[in-house]
Amino acid sequence: MSIRSLWVISEENRGSGVVLFSRRYPTVESRARRFGKEHYVSIPEDTAFVRSLLTELGLTDPEKPFVEARDSCDRMHKTSALELKLDQLRGDVLWPVLAIQHGKLILACLPLIEAPLKPRPSLPSLPSISQGFSLLAGLQAFLTGVKAEGDLTSRLGLLSNLLLHACPLGSPLETNLSQTVVPPASLPGTQKQPAWKPGIHKGRAQVAVAVSEQVRSMQYGNPSKPDTWDVFGAVSCKCDLEGVLPNVTVTLSLPPNGSPLQDIVVHHCVTSLDSSVLTASSVDESDSSAFSGPYKFPFSPPLEPFRLCCYTSQVPVPPILGSYQITEELGRLKVAVNLKLHESVKNGFEYCEVQLPFFNRGQLANVDLRVTTGQLEVTRERGLVVWMLGQKFPKSLEVSLTGSVNFNGVNVSGPQIGPMDFLCVGLTSYIKASILNVFCEIKFLNDSSGRIFRKDKQNYMYSLFGCYCLLMIVVSYVW
Repeated sequence: MSIRSLWVISEENRGSGVVLFSRRYPTVESRARRFGKEHYVSIPEDTAFVRSLLTELGLTDPEKPFVEARDSCDRMHKTSALELKLDQLRGDVLWPVLAIQHGKLILACLPLIEAPLKPRPSLPSLPSISQGFSLLAGLQAFLTGVKAEGDLTSRLGLLSNLLLHACPLGSPLETNLSQTVVPPASLPGTQKQPAWKPGIHKGRAQVAVAVSEQVRSMQYGNPSKPDTWDVFGAVSCKCDLEGVLPNVTVTLSLPPNGSPLQDIVVHHCVTSLDSSVLTASSVDESDSSAFSGPYKFPFSPPLEPFRLCCYTSQVPVPPILGSYQITEELGRLKVAVNLKLHESVKNGFEYCEVQLPFFNRGQLANVDLRVTTGQLEVTRERGLVVWMLGQKFPKSLEVSLTGSVNFNGVNVSGPQIGPMDFLCVGLTSYIKASILNVFCEIKFLNDSSGRIFRKDKQNYMYSLFGCYCLLMIVVSYVW
């Protein structure tokens, strides 16, 4: 629901009008061009628009009360949405134009029609019509209501900044403009406020920075197939600072013996960056130009939270080692899970739980599982076993789960009962572990053919150990 343009017009003597304020939204106009296709009609200049609007409203040519293009019998005014005839030869018609008259003031807007223009859609089916009238009613109350202070000129001076908050980029967010907090008419300094930043912050200045890292590890359990792991990090920011375009610099420093950051991608608000920061790549193993920091990111922040940069790095060892084995005997599944927390990882968190989902087998019937620490919770309808480990691993830093489960079976002819998944068929399954402050996602893929199928239908072959198990571990750190 957007508007293509907005006008505030003052009716003068002798049937003429003056545009006191107008605002056009090029991004919405581009969308209107795509929706309208060959029936698209561009918005004319303000002078031509005012002349056509006054003619349609009957405010021109007082000595000529009858205008055939407007008052003929083949045009029956059934709605309050006007159509303006711009070119009689080409038959260009601008529709639907919404207008409200208040004394000598005329408030008009052109909503975006997100539908084909031929055949013309009905007005009740267009939500932008009611949204446009609500915006005009709020604009009328702001310019002429009793709550507005000062004369019309001062209120029109506030209107440009007010629409940045109430209708950014042509999308009305707040139609009750009289209740909207009006930003100052003159912004500090001589900087022009950009369209992507619809307001300025007033109040206490504060900057919040969060660094999150995710370690994804693939563990094969095969001495001939080395394990692999990667680090993916992100820096998120929320800046509440006064001014139009305040300058902020975030500096990242590596810990002692820390690995350099690679594959850095920055937000578009970053103003400048050292070229050596962007050239470090994890793809080129022969690249010896790794920049070890400090990494400085100068930027002008937007109002909303945003991701300042993303990067990759390396760690000497994966933070969690583990294995997940599953076999089937006489209709029962035997399960064995072993996890070990690396001694370099802090053994303390708010909670830790491991989820064991079972797909394409019906509802869980009997669960006979034993754990070395923690408790088990079974959700039979969802085919899910939750292993709650608590707030820390034991002193040995190792935990295990063993036992067996069986199911009611799948109803081939009737409706399916229990969770279904196109990937986890046969002995293919996985587990997920979640740790608050250290989020860990462990996925195990077990298939007798040793193939892993993705949605893009590409086949990946692996030399797997034992029962063809592949363990993928994803760990996230949040500071």
